[in-house]
Amino acid sequence: MKTDLTTREDVSKLVHQFYTKVRKNEEIGYFFNETIQDWNEHLEKLIDFWETNLLFKRNYKGNPKLAHQRVDKDFDQSIEQKHFGVWLNLWFETVDDYFEGDLADRAKNNARNMASHIFMQIYMNRKTDS
Repeated sequence: MKTDLTTREDVSKLVHQFYTKVRKNEEIGYFFNETIQDWNEHLEKLIDFWETNLLFKRNYKGNPKLAHQRVDKDFDQSIEQKHFGVWLNLWFETVDDYFEGDLADRAKNNARNMASHIFMQIYMNRKTDS
């Protein structure tokens, strides 16, 4: 039986299962695998991010917009909207595999909004870098 996302342990399970899929994915895995040096540290940061985002715990410290702009620059501005689509499909699949309820729905909605926002920020940053 599936439950909703209610604890840091739930968020941790979601993040770990999701990034296992991401790292193996042929379309987007290389962005992550070639960028992230310390996966344990990165996963903890992402757990903090999603715990802040979903459970309103103020643990996350970072700038996702800037981090994604740097990755895009490191990969010769090759991140495309389709990459965010793959990311979102994997996220939705992982949420649906393990969870259901209001916070699970919020996790999907927030990810959708974030993907659109970050892609637009990457695109706008390219125009200012030119």
